[in-house]
Amino acid sequence: MNDTDRAILDFELEHWHYQGNKERVIQERFGFSPNRYYQRLNRLLDEPEALQQQPALVKRLQSRRDQRAQHRAARGA
Repeated sequence: MNDTDRAILDFELEHWHYQGNKERVIQERFGFSPNRYYQRLNRLLDEPEALQQQPALVKRLQSRRDQRAQHRAARGA
């Protein structure tokens, strides 16, 4: 994990009420699109080092990711 990866995990610890505000801050803080940010975050969730550094956060986000995948699969069935 590099400094940007650690910054992404730290950023996810912040509380976000409105998705639009978060997306704007993502662009300002990291310099890439929200889509690219979420792709990178998704890859980070599968990194053992990320789990080691932020276990509660990573497990919570993995659970959310799994729930969304199950929801999408149920809609497609």
